[in-house]
Amino acid sequence: MIVNLGEHNSLISEYMRQLRDNEIQKNRELFRDRVFKIGNIIAYEISKKLKYEPITVNTPLGQSQCHTLAEQPVVGVILRAGIPLFEGLISFFPNADACFVSAYRKHNPDGSFDIALGYRSHPALSGRVLIMCDPMLATGRSFVDVLNLVARDEEPHSIHIVSVIASKAGLEHVSKHFPEACIWTCAVDPELDAKDYIVPGLGDAGDLSYGMKLQS
Repeated sequence: MIVNLGEHNSLISEYMRQLRDNEIQKNRELFRDRVFKIGNIIAYEISKKLKYEPITVNTPLGQSQCHTLAEQPVVGVILRAGIPLFEGLISFFPNADACFVSAYRKHNPDGSFDIALGYRSHPALSGRVLIMCDPMLATGRSFVDVLNLVARDEEPHSIHIVSVIASKAGLEHVSKHFPEACIWTCAVDPELDAKDYIVPGLGDAGDLSYGMKLQS
């Protein structure tokens, strides 16, 4: 299932306008803050899909029947671009476990690239709710490779994939490999350029958040 939260006018629309604006992008703090806030909104939407159990709470004047999460999710991030989005998600699930995986495009002399996977750290995922985020879902290869690495054998109970912007081709690729996953995004852009960057997109989310990196 694909959920495009940008299809309807909301604060998502305003935040997306700001993130795409190349003048506003010059303010790194503002850029990270808007990605963080988008993470907050998506976390709230995901929370509606989770399981809850009843609990009795003592108030100063009596007791109240409330509900609490039946189990904390695992919130994961593809480093480094996903950090602001991850912070927005996990701030709504402050007791969640975390999953960290580094992945980047390793460019070849012919102009193609491979997805290089490095550092990984996560708890056991079997039977858990896994929320994995990266702001740009371009080709979808990073998400597929990361999920194959951490979740294929572990078999989480459910998988939520979170991005800020996705391409149509990337959504098709991820859905093909993980049809059971729920994909959350705020915009679906029509195409990829010759270097497989999303068009119109917003540029390199990692560079906009943390500065230019050396090309690998």
